[in-house]
Amino acid sequence: MSILLDKNTRVIVQGFTGKIGSFHAEDMKRYGTNVVGGVTPGKGGQTHLGMPVFNTVKGAVQETGADASIVFVPPPFAADSIMEAADAGIRLCVCITDGIPSQDMIRVKRYMRRYRFEDRMTLIGPNCAGMITPGEALMGIMPGSIYLPGRVGIVGRSGTLGYEAASQMKALGIGVSTSVGIGGDPVNGSSFKDMLELFEKDPNTDAVLMIGEIGGPQEAEAALWARDHMKKPLIAYIAGLSAPKGRRMGHAGAIISAFGESAQEKVEILKGAGVTIVATPSSFGETVAEVLSVMSKVA
Repeated sequence: MSILLDKNTRVIVQGFTGKIGSFHAEDMKRYGTNVVGGVTPGKGGQTHLGMPVFNTVKGAVQETGADASIVFVPPPFAADSIMEAADAGIRLCVCITDGIPSQDMIRVKRYMRRYRFEDRMTLIGPNCAGMITPGEALMGIMPGSIYLPGRVGIVGRSGTLGYEAASQMKALGIGVSTSVGIGGDPVNGSSFKDMLELFEKDPNTDAVLMIGEIGGPQEAEAALWARDHMKKPLIAYIAGLSAPKGRRMGHAGAIISAFGESAQEKVEILKGAGVTIVATPSSFGETVAEVLSVMSKVA
């Protein structure tokens, strides 16, 4: 089963008629995602890929009953697209766009706070791979073929490391309930802690793999929350053990600027919270398998 996304989720694509939006809309549809249309301002009333195009998200929601949106809008306009989705009543928004200025994302975060918590849209990303519930639905750019349906949740800042973990797990016959890429930017919509809370509540997730990296306090915050609130096993990998302090590395958020932001410091905090650590990227699968084996013996 899943968190947030399943086969019944009605998805629209913002930036639908562009090259990237078109490519991934077709791929998501092919996977089985319930894509019901898309939005490109100025092209409303047209048909694209056999689906209707709308000028606004509000119009798309009214006509299709969409409750989720995926954003493939260029960086200068992406923040406005996210806020438009929130205004239209979208419940889940996945923003793939890379390069959105942090100032714009701060504006988005403030804007979303005008809604009551229970009415607030869940935002995944930006600068992320999206999310997948294997065998049901895909909202993102990940290769669906490497994911086996199962009962282990994956949440990570790095899309490619998430792919590597899923591929290794599949080779060992271990499936995934939902995989979520929260994105590598310093200001993003949902944190590790947010996703761990959802996985902890999900009756169809038995364990969770968290894939972090240097920079920012999210992994440490998630570790402390898991220590106090999580009953399911948490497994973690932190990328960047050899990264020099003060130098930006890859992702916009991957810069060490304070205590608890280096890979080694995060690993120590996670170990102190009772989290199982994946030593190297090549041992994702075997580490998850070991944890599941211990769980089965205890049960």
